[in-house]
Amino acid sequence: MASALRWCAFRRLSPRSTSVMACQVRQLNLQEYQSKKLMADADISVQQFLVASSPEDASTIASKLCVPEYVIKAQILAGGRGKGVFNTGFKGGVHLTKNPDKVEGLVMNMLGKKLVTKQTPKDGVKVNKVMVAEALDIARETYFAILMDRSFGGPVMVGSPNGGVDIEEVAEKNPASIFKEPIDIVEGITDVQADAMAKNLGFKGQKIAQAAKEIKNLYKLFLKVDATQVEINPFGETPDGRVVCFDAKINFDDNAAFRQKEIFAQEDFSESDPREVQASKHNLNYIGMDGNIACLVNGAGLAMATMDIIKLHRGSPANFLDVGGTVTENQVYHAFTLLTSDVQVKAILVNIFGGIVNCATIARGITNACKSINLKLPLIVRLEGTNVEEARKILSESNLPIITAVDLDDAASKAVASISPRVVAERL
Repeated sequence: MASALRWCAFRRLSPRSTSVMACQVRQLNLQEYQSKKLMADADISVQQFLVASSPEDASTIASKLCVPEYVIKAQILAGGRGKGVFNTGFKGGVHLTKNPDKVEGLVMNMLGKKLVTKQTPKDGVKVNKVMVAEALDIARETYFAILMDRSFGGPVMVGSPNGGVDIEEVAEKNPASIFKEPIDIVEGITDVQADAMAKNLGFKGQKIAQAAKEIKNLYKLFLKVDATQVEINPFGETPDGRVVCFDAKINFDDNAAFRQKEIFAQEDFSESDPREVQASKHNLNYIGMDGNIACLVNGAGLAMATMDIIKLHRGSPANFLDVGGTVTENQVYHAFTLLTSDVQVKAILVNIFGGIVNCATIARGITNACKSINLKLPLIVRLEGTNVEEARKILSESNLPIITAVDLDDAASKAVASISPRVVAERL
């Protein structure tokens, strides 16, 4: 999913209608240990850590790390790990211990087990890696981030002396404690800017220089990896005077994947929907849902309208599949293969408005796909726009049992009707 856009659909559940909103999100999510490795390689102060991915790693990791206190953290892409529960009944995806002899047991209680948190599916997520790190006390917590901001036309530093908590809450309750500083993309971050931000974060004495150094190194990392955001929360200091980046969230620009091949190759697909992974290989934008009418459309707005009108006719959309504006016949074939692999799908609705998209390309892709996979499901097709007459001729001359529709309402109505008990009985 590195280069394709991913669309996420959020629905207000209602017995009669569904309101759908779609938003573009960054795809690449790194595990905590991967982000920390990027930071450590950039000379940024992080806790010492090692990662266990096998029982053999677990048995030796404590002696290799050799620190006064250990924090053991399950590596999954979900929050709430500390309060999570494993499918074995073992509680907590984050544990502290000063006893190195207990590290192996804690790791083994996590490795290969499913962890359920407030942000995971109800069955949980399998833990394939466990990070064992140096546990550090935090004397004071601050917040620091660098992000691309359209309003400033480039990178911006954002900081607050109130860290370790939700920054949105801080902004709402105490906006005066949020400091913003634009960075000239050509000149880069200056010593004056870094020192000023360190002081705004509440660092004093020699810690100002330490914090400023971390800030400058974070900006270098931001540029080096083509990040859209580097967020450190907390960006703190220890009782013995160290300035440390305790936790990090890094977002990457998908458009720079060609430059950041090593980073994008680290993406962990084990927690992703296999259908989304498969779709992304063919530059298709797919989100699985829980209905039984598959939707193949071009454009997010049309996808939302299609799902809404299916719901209006008392049907239930099975997915959000946007083939995009540069779709090819081969992509249409893979889209059909993906849709028909879902056992929940009982009918397929194709709704295309050809502006950039050539309807004839869609039509040829549909007919080739239907013949290749020997489609048995009801197929409802509504096409409008560029080359639509040629497209309709292709469908008509294919001699395939395709149900055509004159508009979106007609298409949705026919899709829902095609899987009604009466219609299904008549086909049998």
